[in-house]
Amino acid sequence: MDDLLLLVHRIPYPPNKGDKIRSYHLLKHLVQRYRVHLGTFVDDEDDWRHLPHLKELCASSHFARLDPRWARLRSLGALLGNRSLSQDYYSDGGLRAWVAQTMREQRIGRVMVFSGPMAQYAETYPQARRVVDFCDVDSDKWRQYAQRKSWPMRLLYAYEAERLLRYERAVAAVSDAALFVSEPEAALFRALAPESGDRIGYFGNGVDTAYFTPHAEYASPYAAGERAVVFCGAMDYWPNVDAVCWFAREVFPAVLAREPLARFYIVGARPSAEVQALSALPGIRVTGTVPDVRPYVAHAALSVAPLRIARGIQNKVLEAMSMAKAVIVSPQALEGISAETGRELLLAEDAAQFAATVNQALAPAAGSAVYALDEIGRAARARVETSYGWAARLAPVEAMLESGLDASPAGAVDEKRVATAANAAAAPTWNQA
Repeated sequence: MDDLLLLVHRIPYPPNKGDKIRSYHLLKHLVQRYRVHLGTFVDDEDDWRHLPHLKELCASSHFARLDPRWARLRSLGALLGNRSLSQDYYSDGGLRAWVAQTMREQRIGRVMVFSGPMAQYAETYPQARRVVDFCDVDSDKWRQYAQRKSWPMRLLYAYEAERLLRYERAVAAVSDAALFVSEPEAALFRALAPESGDRIGYFGNGVDTAYFTPHAEYASPYAAGERAVVFCGAMDYWPNVDAVCWFAREVFPAVLAREPLARFYIVGARPSAEVQALSALPGIRVTGTVPDVRPYVAHAALSVAPLRIARGIQNKVLEAMSMAKAVIVSPQALEGISAETGRELLLAEDAAQFAATVNQALAPAAGSAVYALDEIGRAARARVETSYGWAARLAPVEAMLESGLDASPAGAVDEKRVATAANAAAAPTWNQA
């Protein structure tokens, strides 16, 4: 087996949130083909106990401690250097030294970068084939934050959107491939970075259908008689916070007025103070960390994904679909997901539509069209089984690592080399571009 360096911004285990689900399955795919040397950060003290599992998978590894509070303060130094805040947030001398030693001793010829800011650790190795999985266009997410925040945070987020895009473009320009989570994300970045269009592609997320299955026995976490509407996600992540606060305040009162037994369950770790405050509202339940989200999805009447800010593919939607659950999504949460609205999931574009769709699903009026939730759930499961297996989703990654392939606008791959080692050696470093 050849050696490969994998750089990930957050420890890729356990696969309990969006980026860690993608990075963990990427790691599992790569270790079947390469001797993987993993360099990553640990930003949650509870995750240190998972190191033995990852060490067993990898030829070598380095885990850098990241204190989010200190990292946020440190990242402000980027303002003085006209750099992206994200670069400084993920800057660590120990990890940099380990990468240098590993590249030298193992003579590594392939580097897989997961998340744009981690590219800083690979920029001095143009002799290696470098593939970057940006996942989402993070700079555009910061742009959306700036639009919704008030001064002075609006200025800070706008700064980061501009500087991070500049860095993302520089990284893509000297990489063998720049990958994203969906065709819309790739198309967006192709428009933002046209100079790198011939090396921009994507590989979509998959679902572990054996784990997220409707066929297992789950004890109900809900009180008898409750009609649960559930949202699952990391509740310290601002797009999730914004989504549940909007739904709880703008949508759910109309649902509760129609169906007194309706309850909105917000399921996820580290709920922010704003989210915790929602539990004071009628019919709202905030669980915090739970050992397993599957019982909450399995026994809910509906799953909702009312995101107003989103980039990439929403794993929470695919996982609920995999469990044969009817999901109501916003247009933002639907982006990048191949599913037929009205048959495999339901779409609502504003508060009135969300309330009407939830109400009709929970307590349809006499004589009105009734959403066949079980039928939608079965169709959703079939869609996931057909279209979202991880093995097929990850197949293009190995091809790009081996051949430096071009990715077409449609995400297909053809075997054309886009850069040689000599050309890469003459290219500017990513911070200079």
